[in-house]
Order: sequence, then C-alpha cells, then structure tokens
Amino acid sequence: MKEAWLVVNAFLQGGSFFKMEQVLLEAARDQGMHLITKTNADFIRESSLLDAPPAALFFDKDIKLAARMEQTGMRLFNSADAIAVCDDKTLTALAIDKAGLPQPKTILCPMTYPGIGYEGPPFLHQVIDELGLPLVVKEGKGSFGQQVYLVNSLEELDRLVRRLGATEILFQRFIQEAAGTDLRLYVVGGDVVASIRRVNTQNDFRANLENGATAHPYSPNPEEARLALAACDACQTDFAGVDLLQSRDGPLVCEVNSNAHFLGLMAVTGRNPARHIVNLLKEAL
Repeated sequence: MKEAWLVVNAFLQGGSFFKMEQVLLEAARDQGMHLITKTNADFIRESSLLDAPPAALFFDKDIKLAARMEQTGMRLFNSADAIAVCDDKTLTALAIDKAGLPQPKTILCPMTYPGIGYEGPPFLHQVIDELGLPLVVKEGKGSFGQQVYLVNSLEELDRLVRRLGATEILFQRFIQEAAGTDLRLYVVGGDVVASIRRVNTQNDFRANLENGATAHPYSPNPEEARLALAACDACQTDFAGVDLLQSRDGPLVCEVNSNAHFLGLMAVTGRNPARHIVNLLKEAL
C-alpha cells in the first residue's frame, strides 16, 4: 500500500477542519493509499523528517514548514510557493496581473511599519479617484471573508486604514452587479472537478457560505473554466478553489484559495474533490 502524509494545522480544531481531514483520509483508503495525518507541531525535531515519504498533501498554511519539507526533496501538494501566493491576497493580485488575467481594478496599499501606521494618509483621495465608492478593502491574509470590507466614504476608509496599520492590504473596485454572489470552481490537476454559485440573501456583499450565503450547483461556461485554470497556473497550484465574479464585462478573478474547504460544495454537487486530490498523490508516488 502506498504511503503519504496529510499535513494539517495542530491548532485548528473546529468541526469543519476535522471533517475535511476525514474526507481526505477516506478518499485515500478508497484508492488503496495509506495517508498518515501529521500536524505542523510534529516537526519540531530535525529527526522528524527522517524516512519521510516522497510526497505529502500539505493542507495548511505553514509556509516555512512546507519549504523545509521541500528542501528534503519531498513533493508537496500544494507547494510552498503556491501556498505563499494564495495566502496573501496582495501577492495573488500581482500573480493574476502578471498573467494578464482579468480581475477587479486593484491598488496595493503603500507599506508602512508597525508602530507607525498611517496619519491622515493623503493617498486615500487618489484611491477613491481611481476606484470610486463604495470600494472593497482586503487584508492580505484572511479566510472565509472575515477580513474583507466594503467602504462607503473617505472617512470610513480613513478609519479602517488607520486601524489596520501595518497590515498588508489592497483596495479593489466594487463590482456592483456581482454583489453578494460569486462562482467557486474547484480545480484539481488542470481540471474543473466541481463548481457552485454562491448567493448571499443576508444583505452582505460577500458570498462566503460562512457569511450566510447559500450554494447552488453550477456548470461554468468555457470562458469561466478557462479563466479558473489560468488563475491556478498563475498561482502554481495543483488544486485550488477559484472564486470568480460575474461582471458585465465578463468573468473576473476574485481569489485563488490553495487550501479551500469543499464540504459545502460536496453537499450541493455530490462531487468529491478529495478523490482527485488523492489521485495526484498516487501519481507522484
């Protein structure tokens, strides 16, 4: 029986994280693989990587640990570089822009330092001139839409930027016609294996299921599928949940999530991305 590791975070104990782990382990068993769960806290000692399998499913964002594993020659799904790009929305925006893919017009916030922050930042007038109001502010790192904000005025933007201080943030044009809705296309190994349309009827501009949205089965058109695959190529992911916005000018890349949960997607579509992800491991072994 082929053996590989499933690396998860030691400190995320919620029910959805446990369920994701179980779905991946079950998919491995169904394909005749022995997937051993390891947490990022299991690798304190240098000897912990002795006799490591040649490949691992790295379902965490501990980028430095991922890089350390790769230095031993392990093949990770996803790689440290891919996780790093997806885990910071400012880096994702740069990767999407470099690849020439459509996304909402984006401005990266000028860097400041911890303890210094911003004092009456005049550049916010330029941001509003470029993007209009309302506009979207995103922290570089965040999950489940919790660090994404809709700002309606200069005063509100000023307060938010001051509060976030040295946090990596970006500003994006608000796509009004896509408010509260998006598409989630789950891509594995260069194929869209499942997709949903998320709709929020709770007066929330975010379409995350955790914020009250509902999911519906969706069949992407060829343009949407091509854009999702190209976004994964730009971010170098082996698998990812790609979020697209349906604008009046065509689909736009919203985010690329290297560790996207798929329990809600499974429940709605009946399709299990874990089977495809495990197959990538089998091929690597």
